[in-house]
Amino acid sequence: MSERARGLPLALGAYVLWGLLPLYFVPLRGVGAVEVVAHRICWSLLLLGAIVLLAGRGARLKAALTDPKTRARLVLSAVLIAINWLVYVWSVETRHVVEASLGYFLNPLVNVVLGTALLGERLGRAQAAAVALAGAGVAVLALGMGVGHGFWVSLTLAISFALYGLVRKTTPVEALEGLTIETLVLAPLAAGYLAWHGAPGLAQGGAVPALLFASGAVTAMPLLLFAAAARRLPLTTLGLIQYLSPSLQFLIAVALLGERLTIAHLICFALIWSGLALVAADGVRAARRRRALG
Repeated sequence: MSERARGLPLALGAYVLWGLLPLYFVPLRGVGAVEVVAHRICWSLLLLGAIVLLAGRGARLKAALTDPKTRARLVLSAVLIAINWLVYVWSVETRHVVEASLGYFLNPLVNVVLGTALLGERLGRAQAAAVALAGAGVAVLALGMGVGHGFWVSLTLAISFALYGLVRKTTPVEALEGLTIETLVLAPLAAGYLAWHGAPGLAQGGAVPALLFASGAVTAMPLLLFAAAARRLPLTTLGLIQYLSPSLQFLIAVALLGERLTIAHLICFALIWSGLALVAADGVRAARRRRALG
């Protein structure tokens, strides 16, 4: 299999898991966003450390840690992903999932800009048309929501995760070692916060403590899949696949969490999925041409 063929199922798995993530964090609305993120970091580090040991990847982890350029890049990516986590968990807790989904609708467009401007990637006609349609849809939705109504959430999520993807794509480290170092960078702050704050979420009844403990696995799995996919796929391809995640988030927000659906949302969806249909149709035609020539 080619690197792109390996990257596609990894990207799909990551974005489906992220699309379903609001359902996981809704029961944690009584826990503060900072505490939830602190738990995610600490339990992720324990899980990733165990995986590194069991997989015999300690030498690779040490090599990445001792390389100054790699270490500096992973410190930057750790800061970016921590910002993203905090804003996202806050958006779920404060019933701004629609704004969060808009951020992840915006994010692929930022990916395309970064990929073409900084990495020399090129768009085919179908991809360019899809990006134009998606941009128009996001613009309609942003105008319909109003810039003052949580739009900062959308912008922060879009830009922080796009920059995170760019840094991880251009850092010569595998997904497991990279994510382990990122959580290692953030762990002292997270553990210090929990020690100072007292971690009251663990004292709550019901499923809350179990969900906090399991947040490490919920955090690590899609990030591992994404980081592995980002090393194998162009940012422009990742950007188009990524619409799966905010679409799921938006459907959950409206159908299950009772958030408001507007005409602007419907127009945005129609334009975005029209663009994706163009790309899918172009891919089918290209595959048929290859079979005919082969």
